Amino acid sequence: MTIAIAALLVLGALLYTLIVRPASLPEPEILSPFRHVDEAKARIYENLRDLQFELRLGKLSDEDYARTKLDLQKELAKVLADADVLKEELGLQTTMKAAKPKAAEFVCPHCAKRFKEAMKFCGACGKSMEAGV
Repeated sequence: MTIAIAALLVLGALLYTLIVRPASLPEPEILSPFRHVDEAKARIYENLRDLQFELRLGKLSDEDYARTKLDLQKELAKVLADADVLKEELGLQTTMKAAKPKAAEFVCPHCAKRFKEAMKFCGACGKSMEAGV
């Protein structure tokens, strides 16, 4: 009798540990439709870095480097084209309309000299670039 009770307890413990409850399962990972494209891009970029490293070490000749780099760039262009096709299929925007950056000009209020970057003092007259100072 005790053997039967012990066997039932062991069987019950085994069943309890082996039963999979839906609440115990992790949420399924949401797979991006661009996952394979991202993985291919990462692989190509890594290969380009390795290629450049091997050139610096002297393991590759310039001709081999140029030929292999061109092959990898062609492969990358194909992967990017595939990504654009996939975006069109999914109805996503394929090209971003980037605003043309305006060439900012900074003008000295004292001598009217124009500069491409902001400066604290004018490079021509040496006065402060702030108006009224």
